[in-house]
Amino acid sequence: MSHPLGVSRPDLVVTDLPQPEEVFGVQRIGAKELVKYAIGPSLIALGISIGSGEWLLGPQAVGQYGFVGVGWVITVSALLQTFYNVECSRYVLATGEAPVVGWGRVPPGFLLWVPLSVFVVIFAFIAGGWAASAGQGVYALVHGTVAPAGAEEPRLWAIALLVLVFVITAAARRISRALELANWLMVSAILVTLLLIDLFVVPFEQWWDAIRGFVTPAAPPPGITATQLGGLAGFTALASGLNWYVMGHYRDKGYGMGFRTGFISGLRGGRSELLDSGVTFSDDARNTATWKRWYRLLMVDMWGVFFVGAILGMLLPTILMARAVEISGQKPTAANVPTFVASVLNEQYGRPMFVLVLIVGVLILFSTQLGIFEAMVRVTTDAAHATSPRLRALIEGDPRRFYYPFMLTLLVVIAIVLHLAVPVELVQWSANMSNLGALIYPFLLMYLNSRLPRAARPHWWHYVILVLNFLFFGFFFVNFIADFIGEPLITF
Repeated sequence: MSHPLGVSRPDLVVTDLPQPEEVFGVQRIGAKELVKYAIGPSLIALGISIGSGEWLLGPQAVGQYGFVGVGWVITVSALLQTFYNVECSRYVLATGEAPVVGWGRVPPGFLLWVPLSVFVVIFAFIAGGWAASAGQGVYALVHGTVAPAGAEEPRLWAIALLVLVFVITAAARRISRALELANWLMVSAILVTLLLIDLFVVPFEQWWDAIRGFVTPAAPPPGITATQLGGLAGFTALASGLNWYVMGHYRDKGYGMGFRTGFISGLRGGRSELLDSGVTFSDDARNTATWKRWYRLLMVDMWGVFFVGAILGMLLPTILMARAVEISGQKPTAANVPTFVASVLNEQYGRPMFVLVLIVGVLILFSTQLGIFEAMVRVTTDAAHATSPRLRALIEGDPRRFYYPFMLTLLVVIAIVLHLAVPVELVQWSANMSNLGALIYPFLLMYLNSRLPRAARPHWWHYVILVLNFLFFGFFFVNFIADFIGEPLITF
């Protein structure tokens, strides 16, 4: 029995949804089991989320222009992106296919959408601004001072951190699980430490200004460009229209039909089977009830962990930046924003605070580096493995034989590219390229999700929210292109 879905890809084999207890190897899913086993992909997404936008673009925008007229962009972006994440993950849970493979089912077929999607993801993130910024933080930690403009050593540290990502994935038994555990440690340390620093440093009035700015609609402040706002919108939470590039971790986690299709194992994990096409479930009472259970777990993971963490991840660094601007009487620039707060707090509170803030900054940017670098490799591996029988024969069905050589190749390319521009400028480029995805993928999702088994299909209002993603993030991308080739569509 099979379920036809789209064009140019095999029909989905039909079988039963597994029960969550079967997947996670427990007798029941209580609060302890939820935290220990079910939560995970959202942490990988959150590790990327609390990074370039939260430590660079958000603080830079707030440091230069304040919260009013900027904060609401953060809130709207986080809300829209979390809804979008759920819709991307819906497809993964119902079919066990990573989104980049699913796009190949949309007319005219995989020959257009799969290579284009791989290209867009790599083109958006290969700039390496997240890596270069992390390198600046490591340099400041090692030398106790901010790196001079154009220094080579921060770039060498950035390359060393890329190598560390390779080591983490190579040492893993299951790559997704290794990323989850790393992000449990880093995200927890980041949020707790930032909260304690903010409680110590930031007066109540600035907390209130920030919270009010996040929920008060207001015109953008004079002087800020729509390109800056577009970068902030694109990299608040995750990566606007390109968030799908991380949602394939639900497959590797075993959510829903992902349990039937396999995962990418690490070098220590031994060979694991990864199907080249997805599976789905029949529309009967048992599967409908099981789908609802999986969907509830997804909602907890996305809204309870990702959304809350994304808002805190933007609030805590931006109010710290606002306080640093008030203390110093200066504003951050694109060149010094990665280490601006640490430098200001060093003068006000001494060397221990300088070191602590730098460590937080390095953790934030490394968690982003870990997730983005691995995801570029993962998306390309999934796409190549699913669509090329010749490659599957060449690697003897073991995706690791493509994954690791490609990761090393990409490492070399990023090491070259990150020498080309100021890190924050690279990040703004990546963020606005992420907004390009919002012009394309919401409509591909509508096509795919409307053809899932009845129990898994979205309600009508989910489609409305996908159109809002298209309008909100798409506007910023169109403006970015207009600004790049001539005049922006709108100025403030």
